[in-house]
Amino acid sequence: MRAKLTLLSALAFGTITGALATACQTYDFEPVEPLAIAQTTVEETIQARSRKPNIMMLVDISGSMTDPVNKADPDCQVTVGDQLETCGDSVPCNTAICPTRWTELQAAVPQFLANSGKFVRFGLTTYPETNGSTSSAVACNPSTVKSVLKDLPAAEDDASLLTHANDINSLIQGIPNAGAGRPFGGTPTSRSLRFVGGLEGMQTKDRTNFVILLTDGLPNCNPENVNEGSNPTACKCTQTGATACSGSFARLGCLDMDASVTAVRELSDKDITTIVIGFGAETAEGNGPAVLDAMARAGGFARTCEAGQTSCGPNDPCDPVTRLCQRSFYQAGNQAELAQALEAISKKVVNPEPCLIPMDPSQLPSDPKLIVVYIDGERSLTGDNTWSLDTRGVLFNGAACERIKASSPDSPINIEIRAIRQR
Repeated sequence: MRAKLTLLSALAFGTITGALATACQTYDFEPVEPLAIAQTTVEETIQARSRKPNIMMLVDISGSMTDPVNKADPDCQVTVGDQLETCGDSVPCNTAICPTRWTELQAAVPQFLANSGKFVRFGLTTYPETNGSTSSAVACNPSTVKSVLKDLPAAEDDASLLTHANDINSLIQGIPNAGAGRPFGGTPTSRSLRFVGGLEGMQTKDRTNFVILLTDGLPNCNPENVNEGSNPTACKCTQTGATACSGSFARLGCLDMDASVTAVRELSDKDITTIVIGFGAETAEGNGPAVLDAMARAGGFARTCEAGQTSCGPNDPCDPVTRLCQRSFYQAGNQAELAQALEAISKKVVNPEPCLIPMDPSQLPSDPKLIVVYIDGERSLTGDNTWSLDTRGVLFNGAACERIKASSPDSPINIEIRAIRQR
């Protein structure tokens, strides 16, 4: 194979050959301050980029999902006997004036599924699996085959996938906030993650596989938890009330952080990426951020700040070296924030343009001439049948794009982009 030049030498080569043609001329040089430059190399091996990813949505339907989004809202206070209490799991909320986490989730999901449905093979699994019961005996049951409300689709065409995604939305809308079939129980996250990680459709190696974990509570319900309520410091009880983390819930009520992080790592070992979304107050305070952050980092889908130093949000600094946000998981407190998180995930996962190699603004060259592209080790010049540079990155055209679409695990394409940016 022909040896590749560095970007500077590749760009200089054309200048040198031009200079040789006019070697009889003389020049006076004036010293100038050296420019500060940065070189970016983006290398990507493209394997079957046209194949749409699998995304299994693992949705928490524990009892706390019926809690108000804003517990301080006066409309969420109900009279029970002669006492004023906050509505929720015990006393249903009037969702017309007091939206709950569940109704806010139901309002945020349709747009996400509609926008992404053509480009993704969605599935839906819920947890815990109570089979409609509100008995404490089933409150900690993890996901089972009954929990797979919609498996990954068999079809691949856009129309069929969109119909499949809309069916998932209908299933989510069909789960009531109160009454029979409402969200109920604990949060057996670790065991439910292991269940979806074992689903047959998630074992494929010819496309990328994701689990979107959407939860409003801290993981618990692990009967093998090494901690128990008799040791409050180690237990970190996730329940409230006089009988919390005692009796049959002595272990089940304790925080299940270690096993949940391990379960995410096990999915990663199977090439399944876990995307973590926390929804509600419990995931934003106390032990919540540390637990979900550890899971997100293990899952391989940490939030990035490629859009700029302030793109992580308030009180969430961006690491200028790694371009990662300090908080790795997505956190939402209401419908608008959840919709925003889902949109951000969609932009990273959905690939409506398989022939685009995205580059964030910090990677783009300061001049269109300061970029070199290699396809399978051979330098490729810009053109109608090769590639062009725009504000999003490098867009491959014509024959080069067709090569990318036809790539497969057995016949991958290696794309290397080298760019210089003047600081």
